Amino acid sequence: METTSAKRTLDKEARDRISFITFIIPYFARSLKMDRQEAYRYLKKYGGIDFLFEHWWTLHTEDPFWAARSLYQVCRDNGGMR
Repeated sequence: METTSAKRTLDKEARDRISFITFIIPYFARSLKMDRQEAYRYLKKYGGIDFLFEHWWTLHTEDPFWAARSLYQVCRDNGGMR
């Protein structure tokens, strides 16, 4: 029984993570006037995606503006110039 309960928890966490990531990338794109693919490539190139996957739990509790700002700052710190 515990295995099933643990599996549901992991599944819910995975769903929550996916939901947040699929929300914040388009939000980030709109805030920088990019299309979604361009935003994804920018985040991937400058470490934003890695930061997003590592810190999604904290980022999802922030206002989306500040979460996008944090992603932007990570990318700037890693050489992004947008």
